[in-house]
Amino acid sequence: MIPFLSSLGIFLLFIVVAALANAIRVVREYERLVVFRLGRLVGERGPGLVILIPFVDRAVKVGLRVVAMDVPPQDIITRDNVTVKVNAVIYFRVISAQQSVINVENYLYATSQIAQTTLRSILGQAELDELLAEREKQNQALQQVIDRQTEPWGVKVSTVEVKNVDLPQEMQRAIARQAEAERHRRAKVINAEGEYQAAARLAEAAAVIGREPVAIQLRYLQTLSEIAAENNSTTIFPVPVDMIRSFMPDKKPVT
Repeated sequence: MIPFLSSLGIFLLFIVVAALANAIRVVREYERLVVFRLGRLVGERGPGLVILIPFVDRAVKVGLRVVAMDVPPQDIITRDNVTVKVNAVIYFRVISAQQSVINVENYLYATSQIAQTTLRSILGQAELDELLAEREKQNQALQQVIDRQTEPWGVKVSTVEVKNVDLPQEMQRAIARQAEAERHRRAKVINAEGEYQAAARLAEAAAVIGREPVAIQLRYLQTLSEIAAENNSTTIFPVPVDMIRSFMPDKKPVT
């Protein structure tokens, strides 16, 4: 009889110790406890030391730190009928622990699912060029829509970033050809602009030479000097008498 009572005492002591250990919780600064008493919501507890009533209170721990969640790649058909595969990352945190426990069964899973469906619906309204060039605009639209839908769950979506946009191989080749054609077009425009400017300068030089005939003779002599400096061989150029005569002073006949 005594051994039985001793065993029963040890068992009861174990139950009491386990109940007390379960009744005392230490809640960190970035955590909250949502306490239910006999199934009814009591409120949030923490941070710090929280004491619960054994066998009466039940607590659900919720983290308040920012969560970075990858959105799996989604097949999206853009408005111009191009199929692309897009993945993203979403940053969010719980701002109301009570709502995240009461209003939704699993806020992490629910946020992931709503992010996937929103990614397909929002990006499907854009054309391919908008999807590639206006990335910031698409990120803002995704953040606003997802945040509006997760607000009843006590979840605040701060940032949504589209990570990769994978294009089909034929579309990549088409974009490469388009980029190459654009580079050729720019090269031709730059070349034409250079020729236009050169022609304008030549026209200005011709106008100066037309007003000052001696200028063409000076240019001729300068060209001879440059050729003589570049070549070691002897080069003979015929010089018109009129050119020499223009540099000679006028002499009046002696009377």
